[in-house]
Amino acid sequence: MFVYSVKRNQLKLFLIVVFVIVSVLVIAFLAKNGKTEEVSADKKISVAASDEEQRLGFLSQFGWEVDKDSAQVTEVIIPEEFDESYSSYNELQLRQGFDLTQFAGKRVKKWSYTVTNYPGYENKICIRANLFVSDGKVIGGDICSVELDGFMHTFDMNNANEKQKT
Repeated sequence: MFVYSVKRNQLKLFLIVVFVIVSVLVIAFLAKNGKTEEVSADKKISVAASDEEQRLGFLSQFGWEVDKDSAQVTEVIIPEEFDESYSSYNELQLRQGFDLTQFAGKRVKKWSYTVTNYPGYENKICIRANLFVSDGKVIGGDICSVELDGFMHTFDMNNANEKQKT
C-alpha cells in the first residue's frame, strides 16, 4: 500500500495551478469561438452563422435584406491548390478580411439567399448573397448577379458600385 500526504501549501499550489490552466483554456476557447472578428479596419462584425438567424444577421450587418425562403445550401470542398479562378475569388475575400487558403482541402457549407434590396434590382430575383460557413462561422462569401453578364463583389453594400464582371 502506498500513502502520500499532502501539506496545505502543496494543495493550495495545486489548486492555483489547476485554476490558471482552466482559465487559460476557457479564454482560448472564447477567443477562438468568439462572435466577432475584425473584417474591416473601422468596425467589428459578427461572423456567427450556426443557424439561419445568425446567417441573416450577418448579412443585415451590411444592409442586405434577403428572402429567407430562398435559402439553398450545398457542400463545397475548397481546393487544395487554387487555380486562377479561385485565386481571383480569394483576392475578393482578402479585401473583406477573409482568407480561403486557410480552408484549402476542407469541406464547407455554401449558403445562398436571394437579395431583395439590391439597388436597381429590388423586384428581381437575380441577385444572390453567398456565405461560406465552417464550424458555425462565416469564412467568406460574396454578393453576385446570376445574370449572363453578371457581377460579383464584397458584402459591403457601398461596393454595389464596384461591380466586377464574373
